[in-house]
Amino acid sequence: MGRGSSLHTLLRQDRRRLGIKNKHAYFVLLSACTIFVPMKKEELRIVYMGTPDFAVEALRCLVEGGYNVVGVITMPDKPGKRGMKLQYSPVKQYALEQGLPLLQPEKLKDETFLEALRAWNADLQIVVAFRMLPQVVWDMPRLGTFNLHASLLPQYRGAAPINWAVIRGEKETGITTFFLKHEIDTGEVIQQVRVPITPEDNAGSVHDKLMVLGGKLVTETVDHILDGSIHPIPQEEMMPQVGELKPAPKIFKDTCHISWDRPTLEVHNLVRGLAPYPAAWCELCPPNDGERIAVKVYETEPAEVFSPTDGDQQSPVAPGTIRTDGKRLLCVATADGWLKICQLQLPGKKRLLTEELLRGFHLNEEWHMN
Repeated sequence: MGRGSSLHTLLRQDRRRLGIKNKHAYFVLLSACTIFVPMKKEELRIVYMGTPDFAVEALRCLVEGGYNVVGVITMPDKPGKRGMKLQYSPVKQYALEQGLPLLQPEKLKDETFLEALRAWNADLQIVVAFRMLPQVVWDMPRLGTFNLHASLLPQYRGAAPINWAVIRGEKETGITTFFLKHEIDTGEVIQQVRVPITPEDNAGSVHDKLMVLGGKLVTETVDHILDGSIHPIPQEEMMPQVGELKPAPKIFKDTCHISWDRPTLEVHNLVRGLAPYPAAWCELCPPNDGERIAVKVYETEPAEVFSPTDGDQQSPVAPGTIRTDGKRLLCVATADGWLKICQLQLPGKKRLLTEELLRGFHLNEEWHMN
């Protein structure tokens, strides 16, 4: 039996002897004791779980930092478009490039998968943008499993924290590492990093900022676990400081539809929070009840070019009303003003600047947005 295995057994026996069921509580207790012996990063056996681009950066930081990643778990391959060959996840592509052992389970409770996971004998598991794990998986390593979440927990728990922070006009967001437990995104917080959201940011730029900082935070969290200096904080203790909780549910098509009868800033933030993916959309409606055209909107600016009333400023302009010079400018009326459309996309076409679209699409003020 190797040093890591024997230490694992001793710690488990000691936890049982003391009657401490929660391994995180036991680990914190150990960190406060003089008997705690920190491990080297080359000895700590790490299993990493993730799928999209956001998860590649943290894995890269671990590998290039010399940490002992003994295995990677990612989603099964997906069929390509139009019958093309299977597509690998970004995490799988990186794992293959680095020669890392790889598992792609369909079901996380499948016994074949669980046996393979146990064989890796992980001390610690790290999850970044993966799937909800069953307890049999997240409770397996002796030091537990921690997750990197793209918000300042307990705010914006859920599947789309970056999008919702921008949609709701937040001036700040961040990243959090926390230990997993039964309820999603509710575990004890280990570390957090705050990041400003500028007026120029959209979901894509915030994603990229958090991705880079997240890689660094993951390695810092592992270092603190190694030297026993972590002090996890229950999220319940943070509630008085954070105020009302704001959720971050999954984004659906209806979520992305622009309602022009909403205030200008609200519509603008919706566009920012959904750009570049999945993108806000609305319908471009021709005169005489012609066929409507679905349009994706990627960039907007609040505009003061026009008055919120029409003509002699006696009658309000209906939300969705269009103002355009047919060459460079396209503005749409909202509940309290106007929004300038800067980038948009017609079905089957590429994303264009408004002036590029207007060169080939003859749009006049008899059209409207819905």
